[in-house]
Order: sequence, then C-alpha cells, then structure tokens
Amino acid sequence: MNQHVSAVEGRAAIAAARRVVVKIGSSSLTRADGHLSVDALQQLVEVVARRRQAGVEVVLITSGAVAAGLAPLGLTARPKDVATAQAAASVGQGLLVARYTEAFASHGLRVGQLLLTADDTIRRARYRNAQRALERLLDLGVVPIINENDAVTTDELRFGDNDRLAALVSHLVRADAMILLTDVDGLYDAPPSRPGARRIAEVRSAEDLAGIEVTGRGSSVGTGGMLTKLDSVRLATSAGIPVVLTSAANAHAALLGEDTGTWFSAFGKKGTARSLWLAHAARTHGRLVLDDGAVRAVLGGKASLLAAGVTAVEGEFASGEVVDLVAPDGQAVARGIVSFDSGELPALLGRTTTELKEKFGNGYDRTVVHRDDLVLVRRRPVRAG
Repeated sequence: MNQHVSAVEGRAAIAAARRVVVKIGSSSLTRADGHLSVDALQQLVEVVARRRQAGVEVVLITSGAVAAGLAPLGLTARPKDVATAQAAASVGQGLLVARYTEAFASHGLRVGQLLLTADDTIRRARYRNAQRALERLLDLGVVPIINENDAVTTDELRFGDNDRLAALVSHLVRADAMILLTDVDGLYDAPPSRPGARRIAEVRSAEDLAGIEVTGRGSSVGTGGMLTKLDSVRLATSAGIPVVLTSAANAHAALLGEDTGTWFSAFGKKGTARSLWLAHAARTHGRLVLDDGAVRAVLGGKASLLAAGVTAVEGEFASGEVVDLVAPDGQAVARGIVSFDSGELPALLGRTTTELKEKFGNGYDRTVVHRDDLVLVRRRPVRAG
C-alpha cells in the first residue's frame, strides 16, 4: 500500500471524497430478535443525508433483506435452505426499501433501488447498463440503495456477501473512498472480546496483518465475517480506493476523516469492476490449455485468445462463463469470459481464423476470449519456443 501517505492525510482524503460507497451489514440493522431496527436505519440515514447535503455523492450498499423478512414470515433464524432464504429476501426487500424511502424523504432526499447479481458486473452489456443507471441516479441527486438480488441469485452467480459487492460497486462508480460499517469498531489484533485486544488504527500493507487473528464467521443474521471484509478491503485498495472499517455508530466520524475504526491505505490504479471481478471474485467453470505462443501473447496484455493458441479444453462450460487460461505446465496465467461452449471448442483448436471461416462459416472465426474480457492472474517467465 502507499507508504507515502500518512494516516492523517489518508483520513483527510476520506473527508474530502466527492463520491463514497457506504456498506452496512445485517447485524447493524437488526435487533437481537431478527426484526429490522428502524432506529438503527434512521440513524444511518441521518449520517448519509448530512454528507449528501454537503455535496458528497453517496452510494449505499445495504444488507438486511433476508433479516427483515424473518419476522413477517414467522421465522426465528436465518433460513438454511435456499428457497426459504429467497422468500425471506423477497418479503424483506420491500420492507427495507420502504423504510429507507421514508427515512430519506424526511431529509428531502430521494432514493433509487438497484438489485444486482454477479452477472451485472461481468457481462459487458449488463455492466454498462448498471454503470449508466448509477451515474444517472447520482446526476439526478438520488441516493442509490443497492443490495444483492438474493431472491433470485444462485450460488454460481452470487457475490457471496455484500462486503465484496461494495468493493465491486466502488469500482463500478469510481468511488473516492469506501466505508465498511459492521458491528465492531475496527480491526483488532485479536478477537475484540479477548482482554487486551487492540484496535489497529491503520493498515498500509499485507505485512501489517501478519499474526492477526480474524474469524470467517458472521452474525446469525448476516453472511460475512471479518475475513470477507478483509477480502473486500483488498479488492478496493489494490485498485486505488482507500477504505475505513468501523461500526455503524462511528459512521459520521469515519466520513469526516476522524480517527475511528481502521483506515486502509490504497495502492494501485483504478480499473473496471469487470476486470476486478474476473481477477479476484469470479467462479471459473473450466480451463483452456494454451501453447507457449498464446501464453506470451496473453501476458503481453494486448492480444485476444484465438483458437489457434488453444491445445486442450478441460471441464464443461457455456459461452459467456468464466474459464481459467493455463500454460502447458498447468499454471494459471489468466482468466476470461469464453465465447464458445466447451462442446464446440475441440473441433476449432489449432486452426487459424481464416481456416475456421473457410471450414465452419462466419461467426466461428471470432476470438475464444476477447482481450476486453480477459485479465491476468499471474505473470510468469515463458520459455522460448
């Protein structure tokens, strides 16, 4: 992470940010009995409204749909089966957004709801549609309220938790900062309940996290724990977006750049959310084995993958799914969105685009993975061949 920015300067940059993504978890929005806490929601809205009225564009990532649907459906705990969880999300999402709409209206602000799936960040047309919708909402002075579309999302397409969704949305809207609000007031060097546990005020590099005990388990009404939050932090900071992790009670102080929670310094450059998803979050469905020439071309960063450079197809996948691209020794070098079904590819391998067009007709001479849908996952030396 950036070693040249002091914590004071970094937090000042949070306060000066013109566009911020704020994420709040289920445990911060619900009472112990699983009901939605209207008081907690209104307190959050008041904080966000103050920043919006100060000229800051705020995108709110909110959990709580499933939790909000528990009480209306007579459920006492988060459902373990997918169908019931989807039903709870469907019932709870309406209640959640209605409360947000009412609370923001009391401050003279309008809200717009977006329910996203992973597909919305990796498929080109849907990515652009989501980006365009968010930009227009912000231009109109609307506060976008985003949640994962739990009512229809399957394991293959889900973000996994709203922490990761927050990082991807931060890239989608090119945010200046990301605030993660949870039920603890920062990252600690041991479980916060342990006597002597110390809050870590700033993190500048992966080395700062060495030896820290964190848990992957979230609350009974949520899906993410501290591990998912740190994964989200890595996704954001690795592409230039600083992060503050703290409790909902400290949201206002965090947005003002005060010394609260844990500040994570940013490094790297801002890229697209699609490339971020492909590199860090996408679930792959198969592998394409490349020859050495194709590996060199892919690692060069400017070439699409052609059928002539593929020597083998492993696994079953459909056009539009994510696959790993591996070198002859099996080492993954990239991943991308494939343009053919796994059943189509074997007959095309090793053929030039001219040969493909002559033998199979128009359309079969297209790239196997377009360079815009490809991201490197590891750079490696390639032997001459």
